[in-house]
Amino acid sequence: MNKVTDIAALARPEIRALKPYASARALADAAGILLNANENPYPPESDGGMALNRYPDPQPARLKARLAELYGTQPERLLITRGSDEGIDLLVRVFCRAGVDRVLICPPCFGMYALSARVQGAELIEAPLVECDGDWQAPADLVERAADCRIAFLCSPNNPTGNLLSSAVVEAVCAAMAGTGLVVIDEAYIEFAPETAMLDLQRRHANLVVLRTLSKAHALAGCRIGTVTADPVIIDLLRRIIAPYPLPTPSVAAAMHALTPTALERSRSLLAEMDAEKKRLCEAFRTMPAVGTLWPGAANFVLIRVDDGPGLVAAAMRSGIRLRDQSAQPALANCVRVTIGTPAENDALIAFLNRWTA
Repeated sequence: MNKVTDIAALARPEIRALKPYASARALADAAGILLNANENPYPPESDGGMALNRYPDPQPARLKARLAELYGTQPERLLITRGSDEGIDLLVRVFCRAGVDRVLICPPCFGMYALSARVQGAELIEAPLVECDGDWQAPADLVERAADCRIAFLCSPNNPTGNLLSSAVVEAVCAAMAGTGLVVIDEAYIEFAPETAMLDLQRRHANLVVLRTLSKAHALAGCRIGTVTADPVIIDLLRRIIAPYPLPTPSVAAAMHALTPTALERSRSLLAEMDAEKKRLCEAFRTMPAVGTLWPGAANFVLIRVDDGPGLVAAAMRSGIRLRDQSAQPALANCVRVTIGTPAENDALIAFLNRWTA
């Protein structure tokens, strides 16, 4: 793959030539008499003062400014999406040509990277993580495998293994792909390991893209609010194909409330409680003979290996507890991912596991 001189040249030619759809709200704000969007002029009975009869701002300026402040970046480097899933999909659709470009993943990992690549018709290149001394790490040939890919998806903390990637590894991949591809680091769980955040690396690597979400630490999974942070050229390209109105008004209102100082302080307190509960749960797992391997990881879940992973998940379901079977993932036969719940939920899980392993 030949080197190119600017990031825009990495995008599909038809996307670069595309004139984005201009919605009514993008062409004019929501002030004055609104007769430009074919909206119903009467709000619904259960409106709650949110003007739900009106289309929302495609990229709400106040929310974008607040997120940029929270993440330590600039609003022009940030795109708000419907969760990280939409950001992944947009990146693959903008930068990958069907049957031509390659997408790298490091399994076991989040399944949406591979799904988006396959839907787009991009070739999938795998650089599997290596289990070593009770943890997982990037393979020795990661840089080599990524070198001729258009996008490399990395995740830290990784889902479902919980392992962290070093900034040195990420920078090495960025350097190898400079001028030929993007490195996308998924930081959906970064609030559980904030000291490992890699957003600052964008100052040295224009091809580094960072994904964030409000679904995990900020408890807004039902609102579907994520972000792509990248060079403004990349943000402009993604905006050309994003839906005209991706962010529902109630979701934006909930996000603004969740990012107030009071709400952020509560989130920090709950993160500390979850960390303590995770330690308690891990201690319980270590006493259970049926738990062969435990990977605590650095997020709000742990990964365990038992003799019969699917059997454990099925038995837990019959007891009203939902766990996630990871047996279909490479190298994770009979592995189960367990999310950290409330103290009462964790008590119920421990009691169930003690019965199941007896």
